[in-house]
Amino acid sequence: MKKILGWLTIPLAGLAILAIVSSNAATDSDAITTSSVKVLGEFPHDPGAFSQGLAIEGGTLFEGTGKYGGSSLRKIELTTGKITSQVPLNQQYFGEGITVLGDRIYQLTWRERVCLVYEKETLKYLGAHNYTGEGWGLADDEKQLYMSDGSSTIRVLDTDFKVVKRLTVRVGRRRLDNLNELEFVDNEILANIWYEDRIARIDPQTGQVVGWIDCRDVYPASQRPDREQVLNGIAYEAESKRLFVTGKNWPKVFEIEIIP
Repeated sequence: MKKILGWLTIPLAGLAILAIVSSNAATDSDAITTSSVKVLGEFPHDPGAFSQGLAIEGGTLFEGTGKYGGSSLRKIELTTGKITSQVPLNQQYFGEGITVLGDRIYQLTWRERVCLVYEKETLKYLGAHNYTGEGWGLADDEKQLYMSDGSSTIRVLDTDFKVVKRLTVRVGRRRLDNLNELEFVDNEILANIWYEDRIARIDPQTGQVVGWIDCRDVYPASQRPDREQVLNGIAYEAESKRLFVTGKNWPKVFEIEIIP
């Protein structure tokens, strides 16, 4: 009888561990609120734009686009979708996330480890900063920069691109990878997740995901011709508190309202 009981302790211990893991996984997902969105407006967007970064001030959109030989930085009239100014990147660069901080625009590159800096009004090139690893998304809180690299890490940087600290983004205890385009909204970091139609709401102090924004119905995947046409672009107009999203090669920019 002792031998049988001793043999049973192995699967019973395994079941106990499985129960704990399952409990933690359930806690990770179940404790986080998912909000839906309401589309308030639609605006024209160049379907040829492989959107990698989005920002807005007043009625002007700023967009960074990607792909080797096709990357650019653009100023766009929101209501018409007209490109009023555009700077093509050198063919060696694959453009990534952008942010507007003060009178400057910062634009990451994917694997080239260079952040390009421009004058906001004229898009005149001002210089560059170097960094390690890949560049994906970029945002700011009007003082510091927040940069994603496709992992679960967000780097907090000063305007000279020196690392102030690193945030590990987690859903409960689980690390959240594939962080892409970023935006800072009402003391939260909003992050696109590569190949997902939801946005993570991240506490900038702890790195914890405090909520999800479900964007599946904004421009449904069933209407997109290509799997690569993912949600990737968040812009927030702080004065009017208007929030916009778009994606890679999407034909529209959507103004959305988050429904608690």
